[in-house]
Amino acid sequence: MLSVEKLNAFYGSVQILHDIDLTVGTGQIIALVGANAAGKSTLMFSLAGLRTTCTGRISVDDARIEGLPAFERVERGLVLVPERRRLFPFMTVLENLEIGAYSPVARRSRNETIGQVFALLPVLAERRRQVAGSLSGGEQQMLAIGRGLMAKPRVLLLDEPTEGLAPLYVNLLFQVIQNLREQKHTILIVEQSVHHLLRIADRAYVLENGRIVMQGAGKDLLNNERLKVAYLGL
Repeated sequence: MLSVEKLNAFYGSVQILHDIDLTVGTGQIIALVGANAAGKSTLMFSLAGLRTTCTGRISVDDARIEGLPAFERVERGLVLVPERRRLFPFMTVLENLEIGAYSPVARRSRNETIGQVFALLPVLAERRRQVAGSLSGGEQQMLAIGRGLMAKPRVLLLDEPTEGLAPLYVNLLFQVIQNLREQKHTILIVEQSVHHLLRIADRAYVLENGRIVMQGAGKDLLNNERLKVAYLGL
């Protein structure tokens, strides 16, 4: 579904990512883990067409998109749910969801997709008339994911979705992510809750100083001694 080949990313003249190669198969959860400042969010921005200057190849369903602006990448199905949620706090839950379906393709099936989002995340149906800024942190993250789903993603990019959440919502969110996989959604996720993530990930990549230094099945990496010492504090 998503293929990245020899991706290099720069902020100005400073190179952050070096020759990144990764693939995300249809219906998979792919994890991207690493220490702070390893380049994980930079990779997400680069895939989404935000902030960075890049070289290399990014393809969705074998169609190259690296030369497209961010809004056209969304139309091609590459949708980012950003770190810290980035909601419209003075708009209602329903209005935030409707904004997610701004592309022509998504707009045509907006009402149907809202129904699907409410079925997946019933708390949003209960809060549909409530302004987003009044929600709890966990509810806001659910809304951010719901808004991403409104864009009809082929590949959903989740950047640190559990950041700052209480343990109850961390567990709930990972259950939602597994439910999305059961519904055949394709997900690339950056996450600091490495234990949780590697347990459910089909495959994982480890970033270190802007380079992929390790990859493999999620459960295999969970038992990798180097990973335990470097990233799990064991």
